[in-house]
This record gives sequence, C-alpha cells and structure tokens, in this order.
Amino acid sequence: MHEVTDQEHGRPPEAALITIGAFARLSRLSAKALRRYDELGLLEPALVDPVNGYRYYDPAQARTARLVAWLRRIGMPLARITEVIALDDGAAAAAIRGYWAQVEAETAARRDLAAFLIDQLSTEEAMTQVGTLGIRYAARTETGAVRETNQDAVYAGARLLAVADGFGAGGAGASTAAIEALKPVARGAVPAAELLNLLHDAAEQAARAVRDALAGSAGSGTPDESGTTLTALMWTGAQLGLVHIGDSRAYLLRGGELFRITHDHSLVQSMIDDGSLTEEEAVSHPQRALLLKALGGGGPAGSGPDLDVRDARPGDRYLLCSDGISAVVAGTELARVLAGADGPGTAVRELLGLAAAAGAPDNAACAVADVVAL
Repeated sequence: MHEVTDQEHGRPPEAALITIGAFARLSRLSAKALRRYDELGLLEPALVDPVNGYRYYDPAQARTARLVAWLRRIGMPLARITEVIALDDGAAAAAIRGYWAQVEAETAARRDLAAFLIDQLSTEEAMTQVGTLGIRYAARTETGAVRETNQDAVYAGARLLAVADGFGAGGAGASTAAIEALKPVARGAVPAAELLNLLHDAAEQAARAVRDALAGSAGSGTPDESGTTLTALMWTGAQLGLVHIGDSRAYLLRGGELFRITHDHSLVQSMIDDGSLTEEEAVSHPQRALLLKALGGGGPAGSGPDLDVRDARPGDRYLLCSDGISAVVAGTELARVLAGADGPGTAVRELLGLAAAAGAPDNAACAVADVVAL
C-alpha cells in the first residue's frame, strides 16, 4: 500500500487512500480499466490530485469495482450499471435478475427468428407447396365507462390485424398513426422468405409515424411522455408475422387451449419475470400501467418492438386486445369466450361486454380473427 505524503504532494496525506496501481492489484483490474470506468462515470476515484492528476482510491471501493467489471462482462448497459451499483445488495440482486430475465427473453425471440431463417433457407421448396390460408375477422373499440376520450385504435383486414393503446395527451394521435403506418406495408402478397423484412420495415415505419404525430401536436402543449403500444399480426399464406411493443396482447386459441403469444413490456411483468412479484400481486400493483417499452417519447428507454414469425393452421383463432380488456377479464373467461363464440364478431361483442360488466375503467379495443383454408 502506498500512502500519499506531504513530501510528494505538498499537502496533508489521505492515509486511508491508495494509488491506482495498488487499487488495481486489490480489485484484480487493470489500471487502464479503472481509468476507463472513471471516464465513463462508473467508478470515480476517492481523490484526484489537483496538481498532477493522480488518482487515489478507497480500498472499500474494490468490491464495487469488481461488480462493475462483472456487469460489463454480462453486457449490461452503462446507464443501468450506474443504477445497480447505487443500490443495496438486495435491490441490486433483484435488478440484475430482472435484467437477465429481459436478456433471456430477447435472446429467445432472436433464437426463434434464427430458426425461422434456417427453416426458410433449408425448406423453401416445400414451403411453396403449402396451401394458402385466409382469415375471417372483426374488430371494435369502446371508450369505456370512466375515460372521457378513446385513445385506443384497432384495425382488422384481410392481411393485417392491429391494436394500439395510446397514452398521454397525444395518445389518440399516436395510436392511430401507428396503425395507419402499417396498412400500406401489409398490402399485397408477401413471399414467406420476405416476411422478416416486412416486419422490420413495418416496425420502423410505425415508430416514425408516431414520432411525427407527436411532433406535430407539440405546439398544442402535448407532453413528451405521450406514446402508444402496438400489437399487430400480418398475414402471408400459411404464416403470419407479429410486431409487438408495450402491454397490449396477442393470444392464440389452438386445439381448445389458449396461449398468450406476446410478452408485456411493463414494470410489473419484469418483476414477475425476476420472481419479485406474482401474477396475482401484479393485478393490484400501483405501477401496473408503467411501460418499459413503447412507441413515442418519454418513459424509460428501451429497444424496439419484438418481431416474430409463426405458422398458421386452419382452425386457429387469434385475439389482439388492449389492457382495457386483459386487465379486467380473467384468462379463463377469455378462453371460454374465444372457444364458444360462433364467429369473430360474436367474440368481439362478448369480450367488450365482459369489460363493460367489470366497470370498463379504461378504453377497450379488440380484434379477433379465424384462420380458414381457402
């Protein structure tokens, strides 16, 4: 350990501090890494000599230095590392658990897309022999019993099913803009091998449309926290593409069993993922409406929409809905209605009726589609 002395720097010594070299050995990191962490604002020295710029550290910082190094190795973004190292041990552990659950979810989505690409490149000739499928569909949105305006938007057509739930003063314009941007992208037949490109283009165009809509309304006092969720299905032959961001949802009824095929980008979902909250507790959590990802400005920063490709089968029934339905209608009731309705129109009416019976505290939107052989 090297202590600062009066003779070296002409000032009273900081006896508890050690040089960057000694601290590098203590923390098992290089001096170069420590200088980099200082530049990034992740780990500042306890003291910087004002004369020669030498860095001095408190030995107690070694634990934090090693934690920063490990968090960098697992790929955690710098801004998030800064938040984690400021927490106590329990909260830091929960934050790391939540981050890794997010990484695994995103990795799983990329794995599915990779599998799709491999399948397309390996079996393209067989795919061209699959019979064409079509859909029967219905969609509707209602303001509900509490809200004065409706910021939900919904659309159902031969190649596109979409639900968007706007929020903030510019929410209505944002949700409408997101869906309108998808309509031109979804026009016309799309080869299965091009579906991923279509989804990527659709997601980018929706994001631009929302930004433009919010920028256009800024002059009227629209705050920058306005935005929208977006969940959409695009159809092409025997396959469909999914674009999803926020906490609107998509469900699949297949063989009498209901599957949720989207993952909420919300605070409570991240807490469920890391085990700090149960599904039952999430229903009444005070921050259940806080989104981690959405189209538009404001709120925590996040990556873009989830993209996925799925095989469609005759007899499949899909539901897209805003949280005005999913938050007040139990999953068992969703399954019962979807399994028993004689068509998409009946299912839409019954689901909106259940939301109304539950008090309709929010705008509600849903679209239902049946896959049929042509």
